[in-house]
Amino acid sequence: MARYFLTIAYDGTNFIGWQRQPKGRSVQATVEDALSKLAQVPCHLVGSGRTDAGVHAQGQVAHVDLPLAQMPADWLYRLNALLPPDVACLQATQVADELHARFSAQSRTYRYFCTLQKSPFNNRFCARLPYRTLDLQAMNAAAACLLGEHSFRSFAKAVPEESHYLCHVSQASWEALPVHAGPGGGGATLAFTISANRFLRGQVRAIVGALLEVGKCKRPPAWVAEVLAMQSQQVQAMLAPAEGLHLWEVRYPLP
Repeated sequence: MARYFLTIAYDGTNFIGWQRQPKGRSVQATVEDALSKLAQVPCHLVGSGRTDAGVHAQGQVAHVDLPLAQMPADWLYRLNALLPPDVACLQATQVADELHARFSAQSRTYRYFCTLQKSPFNNRFCARLPYRTLDLQAMNAAAACLLGEHSFRSFAKAVPEESHYLCHVSQASWEALPVHAGPGGGGATLAFTISANRFLRGQVRAIVGALLEVGKCKRPPAWVAEVLAMQSQQVQAMLAPAEGLHLWEVRYPLP
């Protein structure tokens, strides 16, 4: 058996999320079923992390152990032929047996796309926000409060098996993209990019929701630092819509 890292992209609109569940269509089960048909043995994927229902991925990474000493040249083409239109395997790379898609990851990057303009072209991949304006400067001042290592208990769903809520955030910033530069090609778009060593359940959407409160001038930028310090219950702010969230990239140690 040899271990392979697969880079997987998907439109999360019609999935219940990454993780296989007893009911519903998951990305993990969809790719595992295609892999099993191609390899003619049962295949199990281990993802770098879970994405929720409706959340997309440009660069999800998962590992799988296959009875292939060397991958045939047409293997990726054949796998994609078995996958539905809303999932694609972009790359397959053989790695050392000890590398783990989840535990070996050094950083993960999410991007959140939203727009204030109605557009028929990007509503699957970009959240349409019913606001006239947002204060981007204030949102970036608030986002700067997230940098460094903090306990993000106030920005995460309570999960019994979670041993701690510490995350080290290395990047957190908003930018205005040029018109038609969004993920669907329509409308002026704002993009939030956040990178960290790990993320918690619901964390990014809760953070985006809080930053939007600042952007609407309902809260000052320093409020985000106050929420971080609370360490009690999840922040009382809008949970940003799932369709704007994309797992963008997962990074690993260089070989």
